[in-house]
Amino acid sequence: MSTRYGLARVLSKRGLCSRSEAERRIRAGEVTVAGRVVRDPEAPTRLDQTDIVLADVPAACAARRYLILNKPRGLVTSARDEQGRDTVYRCFDGHELPWVAPAGRLDQASEGLLLFSNDPVWNAAITEPRTPLHKTYHVQIGAIPDPEHLQQLQQGIVDQGERLRVVSADLLRHGQRNAWLQIVLDEGRNRHIRRLLQAQQWSVLRLIRVAIGPIHLGELGKGQFRDLTEAERSALAAL
Repeated sequence: MSTRYGLARVLSKRGLCSRSEAERRIRAGEVTVAGRVVRDPEAPTRLDQTDIVLADVPAACAARRYLILNKPRGLVTSARDEQGRDTVYRCFDGHELPWVAPAGRLDQASEGLLLFSNDPVWNAAITEPRTPLHKTYHVQIGAIPDPEHLQQLQQGIVDQGERLRVVSADLLRHGQRNAWLQIVLDEGRNRHIRRLLQAQQWSVLRLIRVAIGPIHLGELGKGQFRDLTEAERSALAAL
């Protein structure tokens, strides 16, 4: 017998919308099961049930999509923003895409690589803290660091009760007043890098994520996206 879940979770697992959006649409009377309107998001439903209809369209599983986006600075990693700020979904305007959700986040002032999918199991695996995915960042700071300061980033600090450290921190290049660092993390706490660098009295001028595990931003233009290749997906699955 097929596994039963709440109706909202079934719609989310099928890659049709987020769970919160599914709950909203169910309560609004947009979903029928076996010809009857169901308004309870937790109504037990088989994952393979074939007679679910969402907004007059059969709620079959959406074709899975796995995307990489080069997030521009200034966009919020959210489907909606209560303050009316532009979100990363602006980059998808005008494209025929199914609903996709970000696998992880970047704060508004940060740029670079974001992964999206309408496969919630895949997204959960990407964001699972125990998944061995190193994340690589290029960070411009308003200072010229010396090797001792870079070593301190690896030793880490305790900030707001959290232990913050990096896997590695290397100097890429520098001018007279600022420098570019390459920083690698094996976890991603809220504003992780910014908090670490603030403890060193360094201002962050730019912060760009350039890789997640084997997936690299490469030459993808700012605000542009593409599907992951089969090779990229296989490399992620191997981890």
